[in-house]
Amino acid sequence: MKDRAKELKALKTSGRRSPGPRKAAADGEPDVLAKIAEMTDADRALAERLHALVRATAPALAPKLWYGMPAYAKDGKVLCFFQSAQKFRSRYATFGFNDVANLDDGTMWPTAFALTELTAEAEEQIKELLVGATS
Repeated sequence: MKDRAKELKALKTSGRRSPGPRKAAADGEPDVLAKIAEMTDADRALAERLHALVRATAPALAPKLWYGMPAYAKDGKVLCFFQSAQKFRSRYATFGFNDVANLDDGTMWPTAFALTELTAEAEEQIKELLVGATS
């Protein structure tokens, strides 16, 4: 929560207006990369690969920090996010989606996925989820 409060305060004090779509897509990139660089080796490896995957698969998503973790927004709303295992003292990292993601499948569907490593199969599943979520 402290990280989120800092993010909101920084936006408020910067006096920034809503940037255009192209500028918004690049605005948070340095912050996200800096946060990824601070992670432990295992989390950093996952986050770097996931960041590259999201940017390649869904280039319209804007990288930003959300509660101190890498996230990717569509039209200013966070669509998906990464949570490191270290920050939450968990045995696995998490890749999740918010309600703006178009993942609806019946009356119940998963919105968060545990990650211990990114295999080729896992990367393909993530690509499919990203394509569906952004459609």
